Amino acid sequence: MKVETAQFGALEVSDEQVYHFSKGIPGFENHSKFAVIDVAEGPFSYLQSLQESHISLLMTDPFVFYPDYEFDLPESVVEEMELSSDLQIRCIVTIHEDVAKSTINLLAPLVFNLENRTGRQVILHNSEYQSRHPLWVYVQKPTPSEKAGE
Repeated sequence: MKVETAQFGALEVSDEQVYHFSKGIPGFENHSKFAVIDVAEGPFSYLQSLQESHISLLMTDPFVFYPDYEFDLPESVVEEMELSSDLQIRCIVTIHEDVAKSTINLLAPLVFNLENRTGRQVILHNSEYQSRHPLWVYVQKPTPSEKAGE
């Protein structure tokens, strides 16, 4: 199917890239069909609304940036989405003008059922995670001697 996007113009999207979010995504409740569009280089992809070309969310694999990230999905979500082991977790990224200040939303991961092509954003209750964790926590800052070119 052909999809219009604000980022990339018209794209061809396969059925395997399309997910149904029965409840939408908070802030975009009227959007239930999205395509996952991978970025060629790096761990990022876009969640593109199939209903409006200008609605596209940058997302990433949270385990690339936070290897110890973990949470328990509520049983009601597991049942509703008919989840087995064939699932994928992604988190929404907010890129700031100063890229070093970009954030990742670890409080509300996106859960994808790869078997039945459904998705849902799950808000983790009683969690220490926040909606705006620094994205680049593992990026090494140069030491004073590296800054001086030594």
